Amino acid sequence: MTDNFANRAADWDQPSKIEMTGIFVEAMLEKINLQQHWKALEIGAGTGLVGLQILPKVKTVVFEDTSEAMLSILKQKLIGNEAVEIVHGEVFDYTKQDVDFVFSCMAFHHIEAIENTINHLYKIANQGAIVVVGDIRTEDGSFHHFEPIPHKGFDTVELSGMFEKAGFKVHSTDTYNTLKRERTPGVMGEYEQFMLVAEK
Repeated sequence: MTDNFANRAADWDQPSKIEMTGIFVEAMLEKINLQQHWKALEIGAGTGLVGLQILPKVKTVVFEDTSEAMLSILKQKLIGNEAVEIVHGEVFDYTKQDVDFVFSCMAFHHIEAIENTINHLYKIANQGAIVVVGDIRTEDGSFHHFEPIPHKGFDTVELSGMFEKAGFKVHSTDTYNTLKRERTPGVMGEYEQFMLVAEK
């Protein structure tokens, strides 16, 4: 498994990333009443910027990421007695059927097999489980400076259809933030971030 973030992990926790994930968590907490008995799973956990904010509010968090380098930064932040599981690999590598809450911030567009991922989430989720996906709406590829990545954002109608087809009920796909970043040298672009909320 190629670690596409190996050279970026050490410098990942920049102020812009911390601000972006903070906005995601704030928006998510306005929609979801987290329960202390929940087992949560974060897809694309990275260095834990989102998941570590969720950890005190639930029973346990499973941090999943394909980047060993990113997870190594996460591990450095842990004291050692936290109720966490760390999965280095794809979300398919987590097969226990015991998840109450799934969340993901800006990781879905890096996942190639979206439909298979959603189907897998349905299998491992408890009845009544909540899934929250934060990502960008469809864009022209400039968000990643035209690097080859699996998805140039998402059409939320299409994404919702995939969740519904898998058996989930989609509650909302609201825009919760607009990211401003350089799309080409000297030219700024705006990218809408949506939050999809679904329930099994």
